[in-house]
Amino acid sequence: MFKNFNQLAAFIKKNGIKIINFKVTDLAGRWHNLSILAERFSEDLLTKGLGFDGSSYGFLTVEKSDMVFLPDITSAFIDPVSEMPAISIVGDVYTLDNNDHKRFEDDPRYVAEKAENYLSKTGFSDCCLFGPEFEFYIIDSLEYRIEPNHIEVHLDSEQAGWNAFASAYDELGYNQGYKVLVNKGYHTDLPYDKSYNLRNKMVCLLEEHGVPVKYHHCENGSPGQVEIEVEFAALREMGDRTQKLKYIVKNTAIQNGKTVTFMPKPFYNEAGSGMHIHLHMFNKGQPIFYDKNGYSGLSDTALYAIGGILRHSAALTAFTNPSTNSYKRLVPGYEAPVTICYATANRSAVIRIPAYTIQPQDKRFEFRPPDATANPYLCYSALLMAAIDGIEKKINPVTEGFGPYDKNMYALTDKEKKRVKSLPKSLSEAADALEKDKGFLKNGGVFSESIISNQLEKIRRDDEEAGKMPHPVEFKKYFDL
Repeated sequence: MFKNFNQLAAFIKKNGIKIINFKVTDLAGRWHNLSILAERFSEDLLTKGLGFDGSSYGFLTVEKSDMVFLPDITSAFIDPVSEMPAISIVGDVYTLDNNDHKRFEDDPRYVAEKAENYLSKTGFSDCCLFGPEFEFYIIDSLEYRIEPNHIEVHLDSEQAGWNAFASAYDELGYNQGYKVLVNKGYHTDLPYDKSYNLRNKMVCLLEEHGVPVKYHHCENGSPGQVEIEVEFAALREMGDRTQKLKYIVKNTAIQNGKTVTFMPKPFYNEAGSGMHIHLHMFNKGQPIFYDKNGYSGLSDTALYAIGGILRHSAALTAFTNPSTNSYKRLVPGYEAPVTICYATANRSAVIRIPAYTIQPQDKRFEFRPPDATANPYLCYSALLMAAIDGIEKKINPVTEGFGPYDKNMYALTDKEKKRVKSLPKSLSEAADALEKDKGFLKNGGVFSESIISNQLEKIRRDDEEAGKMPHPVEFKKYFDL
């Protein structure tokens, strides 16, 4: 939005901006915020930065945790949430080395920058564009309680089928019907679609604040599942846009009496929420994924990229699906792909090549397993590193046994299942896969050993904590034994 401090300062003065917010992403992918009065914002701040406790972000240990972040002026946007006129700016993280600032190599935003620089040095491409699809639930309430003697979660949604005999959400005091049946929400229209007007507010705000939207609609899940698909952008920019989208979507929902969850599987027996990622590469503005004579119109380069992603897909899940809840969605035979293969127009394959992409500039493929519990910078970077590895090593997905499989991979026979590999079935398996296959991430110093170790420690800790928790279904099955 701004190229230099003078442009931003003039805008602040002209528009009566009162507050400057600084956003920094932690390793888990959450934004943290620090605010100052606009009158305290000076050009010195761009070089001196603001100090903070890096241990609270998971970056450093508590005994050596002083860090600074420097605002990136180019990321500034008018904050649509603040009641007072405010601008938010994304910050880059630095460590202190002999009283000098040194870029923190494990800052997720810096990892994305390193990945883009590494791609440019390969010689075959100078730009990879990413296009994620964001699925999430817009619901009315969430209550949860975790005590030694009381484990409970209660979710509710006005449009869910279970509210066909209820009037709690109707100001008239009676039920007007039009509830969505289980897994029947895809592209449902008004009056079933209870979040239509709210989504319009969301996408208009996104457009106004630098996140171009392709379209939005209801998804399969009956209790308010929706999708917003955004236009393509380069890696680090898409990381910024992802953070901005979640910020705007969540807060717009809150302001309108609703709440949002990007959890991959919040509801039992309803569709899970993914973050399918489309990607394609260019060199000097020309597409390198297109070949009219190739399989599904793909070039050898694109097929090698597919080969790299599929070869490393098990390890990738440690970054693309980093929650225990992720593996409630990645279930064989259900709505999310788990078979490590590729095909055209096949939503049961881990990689789908859209049949409707005919023009050279549009030719791409889609990696379908990820979900939005991922840190977007690390997720997109890991995906790019796997694709680069495939191209550089010429990993042929056919000779690797990855297909193409133009069939329903959910309906394989037992004999067929033995010939194909599947994604990890748990977060623990994802961690094991990453420990065995992490070299491709470290190429060019993009992912450090420390950030991989920290990710492994985090997801193993999460898996252990969730594994200790008694589950209601266990009482159903075992209480009377």
